[in-house]
Amino acid sequence: MPNYVRSRVAGGTYFFTVVTRDRRPVLTDDACRGALRAAVLSTRQRWPFTVDAWVLLPGHLHCIWTLPSGDADFSKRWSATKRMTSQALGRSVWQPRFWEHSIRDESDLQRHMDYLHGNPVKHGYVPRAIDWPYSTFHRYVALGRYAADWYDTAPDEDWD
Repeated sequence: MPNYVRSRVAGGTYFFTVVTRDRRPVLTDDACRGALRAAVLSTRQRWPFTVDAWVLLPGHLHCIWTLPSGDADFSKRWSATKRMTSQALGRSVWQPRFWEHSIRDESDLQRHMDYLHGNPVKHGYVPRAIDWPYSTFHRYVALGRYAADWYDTAPDEDWD
């Protein structure tokens, strides 16, 4: 097993990818969405963080979180969220681990926001981002950060 070292920036903003066990397409089911929402709310009460963006797909999710100043422990937040979701559903939902990327600057943030919001289009679930209901894209359209007709597929796959 590789010796993976996570990037930890206190008060940082992070992009995450979290995958279901065996990529089972369960995250958009009503029961799973409800359990995940409750788990995130409970986790945020105990260990605050801001959800900057989120997209829920059947077998994985992407999100961007900002942690409070002086705090870099996103792992405990994901551990609690995943545990509570599985407990509420009475079954193991998640693949072990998750992938994270520390957001470096505004340009990096925008690339990851575009990737996240374009992901349902990239995977062929909908022709436009506005058509996918499980996303913060709608919030950003209301704020004027995206046009409602924005539907480009995700940015180039050559990220780094």
